[in-house]
Amino acid sequence: MNKIFLIISFLFFSGISHAQDSLVTAEPPKVASIKYTEKDIQVDSSTIEAKTFTKNFKKKYTGSDFVYEQKAPEKSLWQRFIEWLARIYRSLFKEQNAQTSVDFVTVFLRTIAVLIIVFVIYLIVKALINKEGQWIFGKNSNKRNIYYSDIEKNIHLLDFEKLIQESIQSGEKRIAVRYYYLWLLKVMAQNRYIEWDIEKTNSDYLYELQKPAHREEFTYLSYLYNYIWYGEFEINENSFIKAENRFKNAIKTFSNG
Repeated sequence: MNKIFLIISFLFFSGISHAQDSLVTAEPPKVASIKYTEKDIQVDSSTIEAKTFTKNFKKKYTGSDFVYEQKAPEKSLWQRFIEWLARIYRSLFKEQNAQTSVDFVTVFLRTIAVLIIVFVIYLIVKALINKEGQWIFGKNSNKRNIYYSDIEKNIHLLDFEKLIQESIQSGEKRIAVRYYYLWLLKVMAQNRYIEWDIEKTNSDYLYELQKPAHREEFTYLSYLYNYIWYGEFEINENSFIKAENRFKNAIKTFSNG
């Protein structure tokens, strides 16, 4: 039995050894060689355009499509001021939302700005009314005209009775009414009811009068004078006589105290 096993083992290893020798001694297959000639070589004769960059090529690539890093815009001084006020507001009122604080401060500042503008406009309009005496198209009831400024400056030296008679004779009833008004102011100043000043208005003189009866009478005569003089229209004889009588009575009243 052992002999048979030895014989079989010998034959098996001999076959393996023979196969390995056959692989070592076997020649590789032959590959057919390919030969190329000059006709097979192709030359590319097309023109190649050289690419160059212009000096200002960077300007072409400055659009938003070429911005790859977005930088946060710098805050202006006004924005910083608002944020500073918003922080104070949050600290005082314990506001947690920062944006709510900013919105509140913004609305508050805008409201203050509007109020300031309205106040400035009010002061301008008031100054214009006091200076020019008119609201858009209206005349000032308290403004004395520049006409006859020399007469106004010297009311204490003038003989108004004579001036009034001359005005009536020449048919200038409006000027006569004006002389009556200045005569009244002269008498009021002489008797210490008012302090005469060419820059003062009817309202200024009315404020200086103490007695209600005097205030009432001067209020009506001021209205009458303004209506006739600043109305810039001629009055008839009947209206002039009524105005004249009223001024004469007032002059007599203030003269007697």
